[in-house]
Amino acid sequence: MMRLNRRKFLQSSGGALAIGVGIRGAALASGGARPAFSETTSFIPAIAADEGKKPLRLGLIINVGKDPDAALSKVHELGMPTAQIFVDEFEMNLVGPLRQSLEKYQIEATSLVVGGPGKEVWDFYEGPLTIGLVPKATRAARIAHLKKASDFAKRCGMIAVQTHCGFIPENPNDPVYAETVAAIREVATYCKRNGQNFRYETGQETPITLVRAMGDVGVDNQGVNFDLANLILYGKANPVDAIELLGPYVQGIHAKDGVWPMNPRQLGEEVAIGKGKVDFPRIIERLKQLNYRGAVTIEREISGPQQLEDVRAAKMYLEKLIG
Repeated sequence: MMRLNRRKFLQSSGGALAIGVGIRGAALASGGARPAFSETTSFIPAIAADEGKKPLRLGLIINVGKDPDAALSKVHELGMPTAQIFVDEFEMNLVGPLRQSLEKYQIEATSLVVGGPGKEVWDFYEGPLTIGLVPKATRAARIAHLKKASDFAKRCGMIAVQTHCGFIPENPNDPVYAETVAAIREVATYCKRNGQNFRYETGQETPITLVRAMGDVGVDNQGVNFDLANLILYGKANPVDAIELLGPYVQGIHAKDGVWPMNPRQLGEEVAIGKGKVDFPRIIERLKQLNYRGAVTIEREISGPQQLEDVRAAKMYLEKLIG
């Protein structure tokens, strides 16, 4: 989101439409796994026993706020069988209502989306200083926050926790790279003890940097939430090319569109699906070839009636591609 911090938008969007967006940006849903990447670690993603039996299915990323029933009723009305869930705070008194609403509307919660705490700026200058587990000033607080999120997700029956880890250094010799890998390993290991996958949302890092980091973290419950537009918004990769590297680790998809950055200080612009540079027909076809069986989660980073209109249009468009 260019002019509006994504987390603040999530917090402000839970009322009228109850449709939210992710943090700028199912168990392992792709077929197969790559071998180890380093001489010292062996990273082979885990695969849920029933995941291969599921069809490709649409979903929506949503902030449930304090009223899960109101939020999830909108997902149900839109005909979405899945949702990625964002909550403002991991309050245990929200667990019961959230579980009840998911059951009531027969919605599969495919992941808990986590951001913060603290300031996050979605651009090229302040972003490296404020996003994810990379910045030292907020790292400890965010590790604790993600662990709390994992405990909350476990009580809610969610099998994955996902977040932006930040601008992971491309140079593996950078001391910050090793620190970030250690922080991610601590969180991913905690999630594993809670029976969950830990998912990286693509965006701030190049695909090869992300694969390297997963290999060096070295635990088998890691995966990727493949945000198609983020790779373009951050100028990191064309998603058609990136899927060749990230495909074996994809556990979730953000169906979102965007255009390349033209201002070197700002990200590219997120736009309605079909208006940007993401080649959705080629992506969906490649996902099918890879035997991906997870959710395709729609994300639209605006507010108001146009957001709902764009989500409906995206649903119709993607349904034709998914079949």
